[in-house]
Amino acid sequence: MSDTTDSFINDVSDTAFWVAHYRALETDRKNSLFKDPLAKTLAGSLGGNIANSMKTSKMTEWVVILRTFIIDNFITEQIKNDFDLVLNLGAGLDTRPYRMQLPKDLTWIEVDYPKVIEFKEKILMNEKPKCKLERIRLDLSNSEERKSLFNSINQRGKKILILTEGVVIYLSNSAAAELATDLYFFDNFKLWIVDYISPEAAAYRDRRQSQNKMKNAALLFSPKNWFEFFENQGW
Repeated sequence: MSDTTDSFINDVSDTAFWVAHYRALETDRKNSLFKDPLAKTLAGSLGGNIANSMKTSKMTEWVVILRTFIIDNFITEQIKNDFDLVLNLGAGLDTRPYRMQLPKDLTWIEVDYPKVIEFKEKILMNEKPKCKLERIRLDLSNSEERKSLFNSINQRGKKILILTEGVVIYLSNSAAAELATDLYFFDNFKLWIVDYISPEAAAYRDRRQSQNKMKNAALLFSPKNWFEFFENQGW
């Protein structure tokens, strides 16, 4: 998680700084779609360095901002439908537990690599979340540990909302299918918020993205039919 390489991205966890940078830019706009006052501090210089190195930065900024806004609305609406636990997998530098209006009794669990959680807790140690926030250090690619975690969390909520914002796009099709199957197995995991990229947008992305810049965090997920892919895993 440093900015010492030519691409500025050493592994997929560095993309969290990139996303935080765009959220900080949106926060500074007068007529912004949302306010994320902690994003600028979390993004640091690395987030801006990554953004400035990308040819498609403006398009990515638009995607991140719109995605953030839409997911905010999804979460707000579903909490009204009695969801009592949010499980944010690959949470990165997301700060929704701090910036959104959430019920005090809502449990929000963030899961990510140990180094991401440690960095985030250090930066946000003096901030107070709006709900019951927990963080778990886990490499989600470890199938057995992942299933054990899901089993434990499934017993803690009656209606659990799963969030994987900006996660599945970095998985291979087979890894994404395995994750989807694992999530579907647990009966209290009622809803899953996952990115959607249209075939047209995916083709544009593949034409324009710099393979060198993204070599350490390649965008691997490429199903022929996005909806059919998840339907085949039960969703």
